[in-house]
Amino acid sequence: MQKQRYYYLIQLQYLGFRYSGWQHQPGQKTIESMLQKTLKFVLPGRSGKVLGAGRTDAKVSALDMKFELFLEDEPLEDLFGFQELFNKNLPPDIRILNINKTDSKFNIIQDAKEKEYLYLFSFGEKNHPFCAPFLANILDDLDIELMMKAAKLFEGTHDFLAYTARLREGTRTLRTITHCSLTENTLLKANFFPKKSYVFTVRGNGFMRYQIRMMMGALIQLGRGELTLADIENTLSPNASIELNFVAPGSGLLLNRLDFT
Repeated sequence: MQKQRYYYLIQLQYLGFRYSGWQHQPGQKTIESMLQKTLKFVLPGRSGKVLGAGRTDAKVSALDMKFELFLEDEPLEDLFGFQELFNKNLPPDIRILNINKTDSKFNIIQDAKEKEYLYLFSFGEKNHPFCAPFLANILDDLDIELMMKAAKLFEGTHDFLAYTARLREGTRTLRTITHCSLTENTLLKANFFPKKSYVFTVRGNGFMRYQIRMMMGALIQLGRGELTLADIENTLSPNASIELNFVAPGSGLLLNRLDFT
């Protein structure tokens, strides 16, 4: 007899600075493994599975991540009570925001409509050590106005083959960026932050591994004078002749919003 399965969509936030990314890895502390470990503790003897809406890299954070929880045999009777119990037993750098019932028709991977990533950084001077989990710190002087201009070049549909690493066979490198900008940071503030910091905002349906960090890396190289605007345009062409190899640090990146159809 086939067991009854129950489906739940869970929204969470996490600070990724001390984790080796989302996906479970043997011998590594990851967000997925911490969620699974906590679920086993709060739901002893229950068969459950976690499936994330995507994967974030080591040190990458999220203000709006979602995962689906699959449970067998019996449903959760009190969703709010379970949310409180879950949060009580998770570490302080992971927080559950809400839990909603869903069903077998929902596909957490295919139904993701748009993701918004932010890359926070400062440049020129060494930051206060407390900034490390939130801001990438580029010690070189950067031409920030040129970088702002170049960010708009990423908008639209382009071949982002130059902006990924460890490309798997069959990966679709033609991607559409619905919004891309570089502005002064007004999202996150703290009294130990530098007087000025900046945010690189990217929205799209989906991204390849390291894509946004390599986009940010190209902008940093542009700001340093190592690349030109023409070079950035070249990297987005089907026959790009420039090879990129700079991946910006993971600690500046966060998933800010995840919308479903």
